[in-house]
Amino acid sequence: MTADFDAVYAELRALMLRAATDMRPATDIPRELQMLAPWPHPRKPKTPMWFGMVRQGRAYVSYHLLPLYMNAGLQAQVSPALARRKQGKACFNFKVLEPALLAELEVLTRTCAAAFAKPPVFKAR
Repeated sequence: MTADFDAVYAELRALMLRAATDMRPATDIPRELQMLAPWPHPRKPKTPMWFGMVRQGRAYVSYHLLPLYMNAGLQAQVSPALARRKQGKACFNFKVLEPALLAELEVLTRTCAAAFAKPPVFKAR
């Protein structure tokens, strides 16, 4: 692990905690922060709903936002510059700090947290 990744992780961790104030930390250990929504998983009521995670790996620091996975409207808010950091539908990988992308990621995280503040209403089939 390099000192650069330590700084990237520290900044992304702080960003997640600052922007997702209605979410609660489930795991907050060195190199990993997991955040949960304030409501249970709709199909597993005894399991909390996962919101996101920041994890420091060997090759990059990953930033996960689950609301992006299930919401095309939120996915559409990701700029092309931030999308270049995207791995899959809900994960962004960073090796260095880029202030413009961090600012966009903070707004996106706030929007995702607002979307996850209350449980979704599911219609019966």
